[in-house]
Amino acid sequence: MEKLKLSEQDIVNALCLYTADKKQINPSDVSIELMWDEEYGFSASATENGRSQILIQANMIEAIRFWLRHELNRDPFAASLELELDDDEGIIAFATYHG
Repeated sequence: MEKLKLSEQDIVNALCLYTADKKQINPSDVSIELMWDEEYGFSASATENGRSQILIQANMIEAIRFWLRHELNRDPFAASLELELDDDEGIIAFATYHG
């Protein structure tokens, strides 16, 4: 079993690439703010060209899978993904590859 830890910056990068791909714009034109709420869980605000969009946890997982495939050349569906709120590191994720 291999466990890959993604930092908060990795998650932000994943969301920038994912949003840019969806909107057909440059990733540097996207800004991301990660959020966690006790009632709603994990989410992010993506802003591009003056427009903001809320990305829910499912979108964040999809973005991480996109990043795993395109940036790390890993099978994005071979891993189970889990988001965590860490007191020191903020919002992080773990991709666990089995077998």
